[in-house]
Amino acid sequence: MFVRVGFDISPNYLHTNSTSHTGPFSAIAELIDNAYDPGVDAEQIWITMTQIREMECLTFRDNGNGLSSDKMLEMLSFGYSDKKAEKGKHPIGIYGNGFKSGSMRLGQDAIILSKSENEECVGMLSQTYLEKILAKQITVPIISTKKPGEKHSGSEMWENRASLSAILEHSPFKTEEELLTELEAIEGPTGTKIIIWNLRRASERNMELDFTKENDIRFPCDDTSDTSVPDYNSSLRAYCSILYLKPKMQINIQGKKVETDPITKGLTNPHKKYYTPKTVKEKIPIIFGDNRSKTKYGLMMYHKNRLIKAYLRVGCQLKAKNRRGVGVIGVIECIYLKTTHNKQDFEDTITYRNTIQNVASKLRDYSGKRRINSRAEAVIEISETSISNTPQTSGEGPSGTKRPRRNCDDGESVTDRVLSNSAAPTLLPQLIPYIDVEKKELQEANSKPNERKTATEGPNREPELKGEAVGEGECQPF
Repeated sequence: MFVRVGFDISPNYLHTNSTSHTGPFSAIAELIDNAYDPGVDAEQIWITMTQIREMECLTFRDNGNGLSSDKMLEMLSFGYSDKKAEKGKHPIGIYGNGFKSGSMRLGQDAIILSKSENEECVGMLSQTYLEKILAKQITVPIISTKKPGEKHSGSEMWENRASLSAILEHSPFKTEEELLTELEAIEGPTGTKIIIWNLRRASERNMELDFTKENDIRFPCDDTSDTSVPDYNSSLRAYCSILYLKPKMQINIQGKKVETDPITKGLTNPHKKYYTPKTVKEKIPIIFGDNRSKTKYGLMMYHKNRLIKAYLRVGCQLKAKNRRGVGVIGVIECIYLKTTHNKQDFEDTITYRNTIQNVASKLRDYSGKRRINSRAEAVIEISETSISNTPQTSGEGPSGTKRPRRNCDDGESVTDRVLSNSAAPTLLPQLIPYIDVEKKELQEANSKPNERKTATEGPNREPELKGEAVGEGECQPF
């Protein structure tokens, strides 16, 4: 059957719509999302570059539930989406535009082959085809058969001969046998394969994407010597490793599995804080921690488990001369915000701005405590090295006053480890900021003895946290 996918939509719109993706990786992510979403529920997806009739083609194959001809028609139509949450899994795509914008951003033409439980079907979305037939409106040829279990016996199996002829004339597959071979190459009883050809080029001689690196697909940067450009901008493998907050589908690129890197698992000194937006009235966790790489830092913003904005610098991280926040990663899942239709940003609303401001405030607090702790540790290390042979005293300070104590693992406070030594007074000025913090924490703890007793007694009490009291909105170990 020939299907008109929109009322008076010009074929030129396919290109116009694709320009919403500023780079190829976000376009690729749209096709990955389609395999991930409820209804398809693929466990694996394979992304590879292949050659068909001496043409470079980018292929996506998944082992999901496949598409019926009706579902394929919905996917190739504009603005139609009936995806719903299933078993607590929310669909990422809600605008009914991801496949069209994503595939046409990568190349001019795409063919979809799919096997569902009761049907096999093929559809084609092709700018080249529409240009050659001088189409005034976007139309797509779709063919299907209801006989997935029987031996293929030729053209009589397909329901629409005109669509079959269009696909064979304008796709890389010139015979029915070639088309059926591609369908049978989809391993398992169900699954989908997307083949994109006439890939976008950076110049007449070079394609936009670089397939020469083993087990990866690269997007060359203008200046590869700039180490401040995170790998996720130039490496599809690196981008896919952080694409989902909690990976639930295996992604394979050029024959090799992507080692997912849940962003919160690689952080040191992780702490959890909470933000309560007025629009949802529930606590949204924000994870802060130090990243191993000091060039990759900022806020990682996810929506329905999918990465929307990566390494967004906020608050103190925006000030070039301010070292606060450098190397700190923040992670938040903003399911309460609305994404733009290309899933590269959030709509600029008051709720979004309030979120950024709140995260910036919490980042400042986290970074301030981190700096105090690191300075104190440095002073302690210096003092223990320089006065290791000096006899130590304990108890009261030089003036006979008691010193504030903050328990360490060995039962001694960090300030006492320096101040208990007679040679340490020269280091005292460096410790004053840290001592002030300890005094404040000690005063707060002593002012609430009943609460502390309740929290630390009883058979079901939580393990006591050393170092600081934990309250609503405060830092908590993750």
